[in-house]
Amino acid sequence: MDVLRLPVVPYVEAWNLQRELAEKRDVGEAADTLILLEHPDVYTAGRRTEDWERPLDGTPVVDVDRGGKITWHGPGQLVGYPIIALPKPLDVVAYVRVLEDALIAVCAEFGVPAHRVAGRSGVWTLDDARKLAAIGIRVRRRVASHGFALNCCTDLRAFGRIVPCGITDAGVGSLSGELGRTVTVAEARPVVERHVLAHLNAYLAGGHPSPGDGAVLPAFPTAAEPAGVPA
Repeated sequence: MDVLRLPVVPYVEAWNLQRELAEKRDVGEAADTLILLEHPDVYTAGRRTEDWERPLDGTPVVDVDRGGKITWHGPGQLVGYPIIALPKPLDVVAYVRVLEDALIAVCAEFGVPAHRVAGRSGVWTLDDARKLAAIGIRVRRRVASHGFALNCCTDLRAFGRIVPCGITDAGVGSLSGELGRTVTVAEARPVVERHVLAHLNAYLAGGHPSPGDGAVLPAFPTAAEPAGVPA
């Protein structure tokens, strides 16, 4: 799998890169690719975002073609976009769980216990109170785009202007906040790259995603082609 290690990239520029790579992957002109980067401050809204979840002060929001709801990207947050052809038979839930398990392993390496929560995508603290990593994907003709965002040393106040991921009864956390020390994106990047590549390569080679904590995941942020794929 190829890896694109990019610096801070404006969201729309990275979105265009995703679409270009996804189109090439669809026709066999590009390999499976993991993009790792940061974004400048930006709010992005998935297809299920409600008006009341948006910033009340009219802050601009980029409406995107992934599933899920509104979230924030910005400095101190490591974003990963795997542009990959999912194996047959198509199982989007399994793919989401692979990403979750990879990020749970990242948190564990940093000494932060984390798990998944039934009915909610992403990676959470063990008390279910704070989301450490968000996941939102799009699948078209079996090619996945968009991906995950891990809060490393994020200024979490940015989430206070929205209803992140449409969740009103839980908050947002970061590796730095959980550990009481600064974990930079530069420190987290090689750990994330190693675990995500290991999980994705095993998954694409026919391995099964690890069962994690066994939580049921009946719903998750995804936008998929009309082919019996949950959305």
